[in-house]
Amino acid sequence: MVQPRRFTREEYHRLLEAGVIQEDERVELIEGTVVEMGPIGNQHTAVVKRLNALFHQTLAGQALVGVQDPIRLSPLSEPQPDLVLLRPRPDFYAQDHPGPEDIVLLVEVAEASLGYDRQVKLPLYAQAGIPEVWLVNLGERRVEVYRNPLGGGYQEMRELGPEDTLSPMAFPQVALKVRELLP
Repeated sequence: MVQPRRFTREEYHRLLEAGVIQEDERVELIEGTVVEMGPIGNQHTAVVKRLNALFHQTLAGQALVGVQDPIRLSPLSEPQPDLVLLRPRPDFYAQDHPGPEDIVLLVEVAEASLGYDRQVKLPLYAQAGIPEVWLVNLGERRVEVYRNPLGGGYQEMRELGPEDTLSPMAFPQVALKVRELLP
């Protein structure tokens, strides 16, 4: 029987070090498979920049903002979410990528990747115990808020429109209008 070869995070990093995978290639490791990510559109980058600016302004010193940086979810998964809010550390995660215990909020911005983000990445985030995920649905101009992971899913899911306000669970004092996030 033919089986695809799955890679661990360690093996994936060796492929990067050996130049088999170029450092600037848009790929991530998902459940042992090296997955090519699609191109990033203008609206997508604008939302990520907005969120980055808003969180830097409102959370200076309270959280580190990671933008399209790798995170370690398991020995077989190292995705690169669009944005994460991390617990501050003096070394800025120099020794290893942040893991689930370091992440207080994870944000994925979805245009063409909406189905993949919902069906593949969201269950991985829940399984790893990421406490809160925002899925910015550009097509419908909504934000899906997922909280309280349990197994491979989230116990709470809300959909918010442009007139709604949202706050990260870890920082309830930060109130953002959904329309502020959308292009």
